[in-house]
Amino acid sequence: MSAHNLDPRAPWVISTHDLGRRPGSMRRSNLTLPAPADLAVGMIGVPKDADVELDLRLEAVMEGVLVTGTARAPLSGECSRCLEPLASEIEVDFQELYFYSADAAFPGGDAGGEDDLFLDGELLDLEPVFRDAVVLALPLSPVCGDDCLGLCAECGIRLAEAGPDHRHEKIDSRWAALQGLEMDNEDDQEG
Repeated sequence: MSAHNLDPRAPWVISTHDLGRRPGSMRRSNLTLPAPADLAVGMIGVPKDADVELDLRLEAVMEGVLVTGTARAPLSGECSRCLEPLASEIEVDFQELYFYSADAAFPGGDAGGEDDLFLDGELLDLEPVFRDAVVLALPLSPVCGDDCLGLCAECGIRLAEAGPDHRHEKIDSRWAALQGLEMDNEDDQEG
């Protein structure tokens, strides 16, 4: 995917000016950036504008700039079993090569892939790489704990609060009319 006219002031746009186009030149940096919007899957996600801590290594290679990093971000959502709010943290690793140009990426004239990333001059947009890494790592069914019992299917109470003796009388509707007869029969035998 080609980047066009990136805003150098955007938080996730990183300058590679100091690397030049000298293969082997490298820079490490630690950044804290605001989380982008809509970074969630189902019942859990990274809150918009939450602090994302990044440990990055940018390295110039022949074809472009190789970005290797680790990101840590807070998570918030709901337990998929009991629907209680939950908060945790996610840590993801990522690595992506941003090509200088299509010619550098594919010297034989091949078209390349639609997911290829390119520098916009000396700028690269780290947000899509971070977004992909986080979304792929998010749990589809987050739980507040491995021992979460969930909710009672009959009344909706949290089973952890209900206690071990929580149960409901289950009367098969086909036999409900006979329930009254049984009581009448007991009354007859007592008399």
